[in-house]
Amino acid sequence: MSSPANRVVITGLGIVSPIGNDLESVWSNLESGRSGIRPWKNLPQGVLPVQHGAEAQEFTGQIADYGPLEKSLQRSIKKNMKVMCREIEMGVAASQKALHHAALGQVDPDRAGCVFGSDYILTRPEEFADGVRSCRAAAGGQFHPRDWPTHGLPKVGPLWLLKYLPNMPNSHVSIYNDFRGPNNAITVREASMFLAVAEAVSIIRRGAADVMLVGCTGSRLHPMRSVNESKAFPIATDRDPPSSMARPFDQSAEGIVLGEGAATIVLESFEHAQRRGADLWGEVVGSASGFGGGTPQQLRDTIQRTLQASRSGAGDRWPDVWHLSAHGWGIPEVDRQEADAISAVLDGSSGIPVVCPQSYYGNLGAGGGGVSLVASLLALRHGRLFPTLNLDTPLPEAKWTASRGDEPAGGAFLAVSHTLHGQTCALAIASV
Repeated sequence: MSSPANRVVITGLGIVSPIGNDLESVWSNLESGRSGIRPWKNLPQGVLPVQHGAEAQEFTGQIADYGPLEKSLQRSIKKNMKVMCREIEMGVAASQKALHHAALGQVDPDRAGCVFGSDYILTRPEEFADGVRSCRAAAGGQFHPRDWPTHGLPKVGPLWLLKYLPNMPNSHVSIYNDFRGPNNAITVREASMFLAVAEAVSIIRRGAADVMLVGCTGSRLHPMRSVNESKAFPIATDRDPPSSMARPFDQSAEGIVLGEGAATIVLESFEHAQRRGADLWGEVVGSASGFGGGTPQQLRDTIQRTLQASRSGAGDRWPDVWHLSAHGWGIPEVDRQEADAISAVLDGSSGIPVVCPQSYYGNLGAGGGGVSLVASLLALRHGRLFPTLNLDTPLPEAKWTASRGDEPAGGAFLAVSHTLHGQTCALAIASV
């Protein structure tokens, strides 16, 4: 067992997702098997080849969506909404909810920091609409790039770039909460959250901070990104019901479901959390990362290696009863590699169930890792798992049992997240 000085615990959770924006709603939807995949609300119908996805439809961006806030903090956030795009808003909201949930109170600002994961955030075309209209008016209805410096650029808001910089979720929440300690932004797509957790744990263990806010936000729902995703990757086609579109590890899977979401956790040193009597949701007892994007075999080996390494870091903290949280893209050739890697990790571990939260909401970009982490933490707290949806005919490589919803969550879980390019990170979380 790690010494108290090296132990890092989870004391707060916050979420914005297609399956709910508070912990009670998220757990209710998970245990009931209710999917977050619905008809588009914020994307135009008829533009993409599919008309359904996983939007965080309950998140409106209004200040009430940020959770309970002091009046001064409300004013600060409302003032800065003009320089936040939707992805940044979701990340800030999830962070403020996590801090409230942790009941952190006053902390030494020099001993509190933040690591935040995100995608590269695309500018929305509307930012340039007035500039394009101005250029066309100056050229008799035609747009010529040579007119942009004179007629177009002056019509673009001077702060437009601040709305889309991937370090801004971190910047906003650190400023709002006066966190002056170690600070970083990670942009490694789907692996971002787990990599951020691993870095924050390292920061606390080496004594550079007592508290670290760790979050992620991401989206595949964007007028330009969604079109790009539909051209670059296999996309799940519309089904009836839409909830059956996300089919990770199933032989009938067609591709990813586009979605959006954000999640944040509060990490503290065990000693700091114990002194203030914090509610402990789990302990990070192991982590590992790697890269294996050259061939399918390399991806499979990297997933297996990171899962095994993260578990071995737990030492004697690892219980006999636990579960594994898989990534599950819904792209059969990718899922085969992960399924085979998980089979190797679980070889000889009879009865260890595998859950796949992505079966509820598909691909949330960088936000997906955080939402899946919250899902397993909720399962630990409630003592039971939630069902994996739509896994009717498992891939032959999936020589393990998917959760049905009636299994014990156990005293720990392994979780893995990886990108299509091969970046992989795994975490080992144990009950305290």
